[in-house]
Amino acid sequence: MSEVKELLVEELQDLLHAESQLTKALPQMVQAAHNPKLKEAFEKHLQQTEGHVERLKRAFELLGDKAQGKPCKGMAGLIEEGQETISEGKEKGDSAADLALIAAAQKIEHYEICGYGTVRALARQIGETEVAKLLDHTLGEEESADYLLTEVAKPVVQELTYNGNSEVKVQKHTRSTASAKAASAAR
Repeated sequence: MSEVKELLVEELQDLLHAESQLTKALPQMVQAAHNPKLKEAFEKHLQQTEGHVERLKRAFELLGDKAQGKPCKGMAGLIEEGQETISEGKEKGDSAADLALIAAAQKIEHYEICGYGTVRALARQIGETEVAKLLDHTLGEEESADYLLTEVAKPVVQELTYNGNSEVKVQKHTRSTASAKAASAAR
C-alpha cells in the first residue's frame, strides 16, 4: 500500500471513530437545546451523521480495507467540551445556553470540515474518484450544517442582545447618557 493510501486509511479510521462518537453526543445536544430551530438542526445533523458513518464504511469497502475506527482524541475533546457546555447551560438563560451550544457544535463542524477536506484531497491524489465523491458529499453536508448553525444563531443573538440582556441595555444607556452629556458640554 502506498504511503498516501495508508495515510488516507488512517485518517478515515479517525473520522469513523469521530462520527461514531458524535452519533452518541448529538442526542444530548438535541435535548439541551431550547430553540426549536436549533433542536431541528441537531436532529437533522444526527441523521446526516449516521449517513456519514455509512459512507465511510463504503469508502473502506472501495479501498479494500476493513471499516475500523481509530481512537479520535480530537473529537473526544470537543465532545467533552460540549458536555461541559450543556452542564454550564443549566445555569444560563435559554438563549445564552443555546448560543454556547451553537459555538460548541461549530467547533465540531470545523473539525470535521478539516478532516473531510483532507481525506477527499488524499483520495483524489491517488485516483480514488469514487471514494473522493463520497467524501465530497459528506464535506458538503458538514459545511451546510455549519452554515445552518450560523443562521440559527443570528436571531438568538438578536434576541439576547435586544430583549434579554439587561447588561447590554445598561451599557447602551450609559453610552447614550455619556454621549448626551458630551453633546451638552460641547454646546
